Amino acid sequence: MSSELEGRAAVPVPHTAIPLGITDPVERARAELKATLAAIEVKANVPRRLTIVVDDTIEKVRRFTRSNPALAGAAVIAGAAAVGAAVWGLVRVYTR
Repeated sequence: MSSELEGRAAVPVPHTAIPLGITDPVERARAELKATLAAIEVKANVPRRLTIVVDDTIEKVRRFTRSNPALAGAAVIAGAAAVGAAVWGLVRVYTR
C-alpha cells in the first residue's frame, strides 16, 4: 500500500471530505463516518459560525475605517442619531 502512494504528493484533505484511494470497505466507512460527523459539527456549531462571521465583519469595518476615516465617522454619528431617535420615539409612545 505504501509503495503505490510513494510517487504521489500528499494533498491536504479537509476534515469534512473523504480521502481518495481508500479501497478497504471498513476503512472507507470509517472515513465517511468521520467526515459526516465533522460536517455536522461544522454545520451545527452556531456559536463558532457566529464568531467567524463577527470576526470577518470586524476586519471589514477596520479596513473601511482605515481607507475612509471621515465616512466611517459620519456612519458612527448617523448610527448614534438613529439609536437616539428610536429611544426618543419609544419613550414618547410609552409616556402617552
